[in-house]
Amino acid sequence: MQREITVRTNGPGLYEFTDEVSAFVQESGIAEGLLTVFVRHTSCSLVIQENADPDVRRDLNEFFRRLAPPADDPSMRWVTHRSEGNDDMPAHIKAALTQTSLGIPVTDGRLLLGTWQGIYLFEHRDRPHRRRIVLHLTD
Repeated sequence: MQREITVRTNGPGLYEFTDEVSAFVQESGIAEGLLTVFVRHTSCSLVIQENADPDVRRDLNEFFRRLAPPADDPSMRWVTHRSEGNDDMPAHIKAALTQTSLGIPVTDGRLLLGTWQGIYLFEHRDRPHRRRIVLHLTD
């Protein structure tokens, strides 16, 4: 079973979409299997992260902002790929350091996520986007 969903973003940050994924799994009727979540873009990524304390998301955003600042930052003078702006290459770097797909076990028709785990799109670009994510569930 497969479905594509869209996550709308307003700029850099973590956008949780666990509920949409859980609903897809429940609607599938598959009791046990493996869910693959895949994002169809090169300047955002996917992460499973804590969904209880918002400080975790703020700290992750700040860490990645410091790790790969905008291309107009003096530390990024070496960057040549700037065709879509100063956030372009830093977004690709951040995506390369994270993941474009996740594998999540399904048991008893439910995602086997931990108590505080959520599924997030990690947006690395400054402007709003509509990100396409493929959900593929096999038993």
